[in-house]
Amino acid sequence: MSALFRSDVTAVGDYRAELGETPVWCQRTQSLLWVDILAQRVLRYWPETKKTEIHDLPSITSAVLLTEKRNLFLLVSIDGIHLYDYDLKSRQTICDYFGAEGTRPNEAAIAPDGSLWFGTLDLKEEKNNGAWYRYEAGADAPEMMLDNVGITNTLVWYEGKVWFADTRKNRFYSANARRINPQKISCFSSGDKSPDGSALAQNGWLITACWGSHCLLRQQINQGELLTLDTVPVPVTQPSCCTFGGPDMTELYITSARKTLEAPHALEGALLHVQTSTVGVPQNLFKLQKP
Repeated sequence: MSALFRSDVTAVGDYRAELGETPVWCQRTQSLLWVDILAQRVLRYWPETKKTEIHDLPSITSAVLLTEKRNLFLLVSIDGIHLYDYDLKSRQTICDYFGAEGTRPNEAAIAPDGSLWFGTLDLKEEKNNGAWYRYEAGADAPEMMLDNVGITNTLVWYEGKVWFADTRKNRFYSANARRINPQKISCFSSGDKSPDGSALAQNGWLITACWGSHCLLRQQINQGELLTLDTVPVPVTQPSCCTFGGPDMTELYITSARKTLEAPHALEGALLHVQTSTVGVPQNLFKLQKP
């Protein structure tokens, strides 16, 4: 067993995503939400009953995120940012999509100050026309913080910095936690691994799904540095993101994808679950009104 895992990795249910992404643990309801981007779906897993609910969406959506209100979520979609009433299955648009033409949203998370941060990428994943944006309730439009990005991924806050990645460039970055200043960014190589989405543990471990590598990358954030500790195998080719969850935040959920695989095996695209040796950081909540 690895220094991270404390159980076998198992599949949750029989749903297999084309592009599973952005798992988010809701502590208030003890449930997990994530999206299948290409199938335009929000999924929700209830561990107590072992049931998965599926809601179809009208547009490509890269993330479903928590707000201050129970069962009212934030959808980051190619046609805008929406509030989503889960019980009514209804959307209320609060902001148009401001990414460049030919892009879609990708990585997204709520910052410690309650603002939404999200990244964009080229629909064909060929150009560096992606960007990072910040949006807070009441604003007329998202604020672009950084452009010339390939594939936006990883978004966590630790030690007064934000940590993010560019999958196309095999790089991690850190910047000021309030806003990314393009003139003040630190860069770290991910070696031969392509970093996708990440989870953060309370001890500063950054756990990153490595696209195409059958593994997670475990690194230590410490005083502005990023030290690689090891890689941990997982039984899927394209792990896409991960998040901590469970009653004590010691369980890890891992999304994966079947897209581009010529002969996907039975677990490709599954949501995976494993017990860990560490404790995760809870999700931040989107502030519904301007501070």
